[in-house]
Amino acid sequence: MADKVKSKAFPTAFKLAAIKRLEAGEAVLPLARKLGVSRKVLHDWRKAWKLHGPAGLNRKRGPKPGPRKLRPLAEPAAKSGSGELAQARAKIAELERKIGQQALDIDFFHKALRALEAADRQGSIAPASRKSSKP
Repeated sequence: MADKVKSKAFPTAFKLAAIKRLEAGEAVLPLARKLGVSRKVLHDWRKAWKLHGPAGLNRKRGPKPGPRKLRPLAEPAAKSGSGELAQARAKIAELERKIGQQALDIDFFHKALRALEAADRQGSIAPASRKSSKP
């Protein structure tokens, strides 16, 4: 069995000090090495701090309870001109998804047809004229 690596819990003051150093312009990799954390951890701390403030640095890991909030495909815009643009982009995205699905369907049917033709050449499929339910 693989050993699970426990993540070390850092105090909020430590995280805030690291974020201040990042905001002051210190490079991520050297700072991460000095502090003994990964670059990803520093980026996560900075992101959590920007989104939720100091309280974001103490959030528990993993999925949060409650229903998930899904982002809409196209956000409605306040202006009519940009609203039309958003509608056009949404329509384009929808059509591109349909085209992709049709391409997958076509590939599937081409492969099925090739398999049937190969089976027919090998003689494992009887021609339709020979098949009959009458004796």
